[in-house]
Amino acid sequence: MSDDKVITAYPNYAPKKFTQSLPGSDADMEPLAEHTKVERWHRGEPYLEEYRGCDKLKDKKAIITGGDSGIGRTVAIFFAREGADVTINYLPDEEKDAQNAKKLIEQAGRKCLLFPGDLMKQETRDNLVAAHIKEYGALDILVNNASKQIQCKDLAEIDMSNVESTFQSNIVAYIGLAKAALPHLKRGDCIINTTSVTAYKGSAGMLDYSATKGAITTFTKSLALQLAPKGIRVCGVAPGPVFTPLQPASRSDEQMDNWGVGEIPLHGRVGQPAELGESYVYLATSNLTTGQVVHPNSGQYFV
Repeated sequence: MSDDKVITAYPNYAPKKFTQSLPGSDADMEPLAEHTKVERWHRGEPYLEEYRGCDKLKDKKAIITGGDSGIGRTVAIFFAREGADVTINYLPDEEKDAQNAKKLIEQAGRKCLLFPGDLMKQETRDNLVAAHIKEYGALDILVNNASKQIQCKDLAEIDMSNVESTFQSNIVAYIGLAKAALPHLKRGDCIINTTSVTAYKGSAGMLDYSATKGAITTFTKSLALQLAPKGIRVCGVAPGPVFTPLQPASRSDEQMDNWGVGEIPLHGRVGQPAELGESYVYLATSNLTTGQVVHPNSGQYFV
């Protein structure tokens, strides 16, 4: 598919040649990512529409990690538009993005508690849950979403400190936060984990990242079995390529230049964060769904 055949309502579908340092900043994306407008189609023509909620999560209380930007920000906004109050966790360096996310959540008429902190420490995970309970008095939904990726195309050159950090961030933190949250979850509540298409198709350049995403997928299925007798659901979302700050923070400027344009099977472009939000809303409200992973991956891999 050539560039001139890409059909999309998003004016920002083609990333520019730019890069960032980890953890990345939404405010510095070129162009800016879309978190609230969803691409719809009518008789073969695309158009953009603001996501409108209908109280599917009325008065629910949710924790969302990585909620300052990218997919996490979209999930926080969509949950708020569905009637939920949210707590978002983020790294202290991401304060500007977190404040912007909070404004969008409050514009939806819901409360937003900001909790900066590094979730690679169990003390931070415990404190996050404690702060949320103190603010809202209940926890209905936990979204484990924050993660990191560091490219290395040759196993012989991989930095083991990066490997250990990636595993701590991407899977150990998920398990630890689920453990901290569990005493406050009750029948009908749920945990949603963000995994990745790389868990299914692999990634030659991100061995450790894709391995953590495979672990998240198995963790999701296993915890779902363990918690089913308690009526607590555990599900996952496995996105394909999405235009978030994590990408320019872990890719070269050459890689980001027109990233994915004409290469992705569906629509010939990478996804926008806004296109992921409905998957999380579905899993948060689907009472008979547990141990399952949904695959909004633009046709990159069929499961």
